Amino acid sequence: MASGKYRNRCGHNACRGAATQGRRDASGLAFVNTGPYNGEMKRGSALAKRAALAELVFERLSAVEPAPKGELEYVNPYTLLVAVVLSAQATDAGVNKATRSLFETADTPEKMVALGEEALAKKVKTIGLYRTKAKNVIALSRALIEKHGGKVPRDREALESLPGVGRKTANVVLNTAFGEPAVAVDTHVFRVANRLGIAPGETPRQVEDELMRVVPPRFLPHAHHWLILHGRYVCKARNPLCGSCMLRDICPYEPKTVAARR
Repeated sequence: MASGKYRNRCGHNACRGAATQGRRDASGLAFVNTGPYNGEMKRGSALAKRAALAELVFERLSAVEPAPKGELEYVNPYTLLVAVVLSAQATDAGVNKATRSLFETADTPEKMVALGEEALAKKVKTIGLYRTKAKNVIALSRALIEKHGGKVPRDREALESLPGVGRKTANVVLNTAFGEPAVAVDTHVFRVANRLGIAPGETPRQVEDELMRVVPPRFLPHAHHWLILHGRYVCKARNPLCGSCMLRDICPYEPKTVAARR
């Protein structure tokens, strides 16, 4: 589950009052009079500016939640893979509700295949597109048994060859199950990265590539979790809570809302 810090706390001590101390250059990038940059980011290439801003963003996010975790529930790499496949166009809470009993019955590819597509579909029928997803879960489970000895591969190409598994799902598994520095770009990550200007892009892959360029290596293991949580609870799609956002003084997004966080 997400930390309560993201639900109940959105300011960082170093950020309080900073909104009135900033200024912007022609690019819209905020220069702050607090923090380790002594009020000035060095002028340079657009990439260097974005990298400097990204470092400041993740320093603040990590100060509030040093070790963020995803909200999908799982018990091993296989159940994580299944949960992520089921989560497409669905909420994590809705997936968790369905998979708690499912994973008690089937937490390995062998058990899932034995359960069968129809029984699986009944267990996940509260999730959108459940019939297609049940079909994919059974198919990927068979593929894991036949090609990978029943184990989830620690390889992007192998993961993406599985039914129902795309790049985002592969990145979640590589990062969360195996600790690889992969960045999964969902709707929250895409929105936040573009609004902050640290990784502009028109497609998830473009945003992913830009994040890999600008996020400092020490922050990569948790980068997409920080952005997901920030997008889910603060930088919301329709009504972003700019008035209480810890990043408001360095965020170029306009127009900002003034409502405090609810």
